[in-house]
Amino acid sequence: MTNTTGNKIALVTGANTGLGFETTKFLAEKGIQVIMACRNIDKAKEAKQKIVNVYPKANLVILPLDLASLSSVNEFAEEVKQNFSHLDILVNNAGLMFPPYEKTEDGFELQFGINYLGHFLLTGLLIELLEKSAFGGRVVNLSSLAHKWGDIYFEDLQFEKEYDKQKAYGQSKLACLMFAYELDRRLKKTNSSILSVVAHPGLSRTGLFQYLSGFYKIFIPFVYPFTQSAACGAQSQIKAALDKSLIGGEYIGPSGFQEFSGDPTIVSSNYISKDEVKAKRLWKISEKLVGINYL
Repeated sequence: MTNTTGNKIALVTGANTGLGFETTKFLAEKGIQVIMACRNIDKAKEAKQKIVNVYPKANLVILPLDLASLSSVNEFAEEVKQNFSHLDILVNNAGLMFPPYEKTEDGFELQFGINYLGHFLLTGLLIELLEKSAFGGRVVNLSSLAHKWGDIYFEDLQFEKEYDKQKAYGQSKLACLMFAYELDRRLKKTNSSILSVVAHPGLSRTGLFQYLSGFYKIFIPFVYPFTQSAACGAQSQIKAALDKSLIGGEYIGPSGFQEFSGDPTIVSSNYISKDEVKAKRLWKISEKLVGINYL
């Protein structure tokens, strides 16, 4: 399992499906060893076989990770540290959208827990491995156009008072974006070699749409012409992971109409995402919630 060569090592969460699968396949084609961090190991094995069928020399390692469990994240990170001497690219890709109200085993609203908090903890636990990258480590967080839908609801982060699945999803993706920006600021202050970049896939046809119902299902036929495949949607996070011209802090998304689809380019985000005071508050609360302090 251990990488003993000078080849790059990437870690992709949710690597068995959608954007994560396409990203893993692209990295494997480039000769990068990929740690496939997946909750469903059977589906991960199927995904791995599909990639190997196309790229027989693909170097893929499957490790179990449940982002809805802090203990799983801790155990996973420990296994990675025991088996790999360094990490070059961390792609915090896994996520879900619009599920019925549910909490993680640690009491977090599901979208906030999986999309954001699990990745916040994972990143902190793997920072030391990223620092050991000979190429300059890189963290890629996945945000969404949905970051514009709301705010960080500090008075009710877990939506215990009233659950609005759209607002909760928007909060989780705004948190991912603010985390990426704040991570970049903190890394630069310490003169770290690690870059923090964030991406969004536009309107990509992935498994995220499994929980859509009512109004949202009616809306799909109208936006479908503007959507793109998962392979095209993954190009934003692939550019964020590999583009050597990036210096950290960039937001990468599709270049087409309303950023729904198109070739990846540097895009802008809303004013809330750039609020440094709010970002520092979110960071401090996140550290307390997941039990870690870093940077």
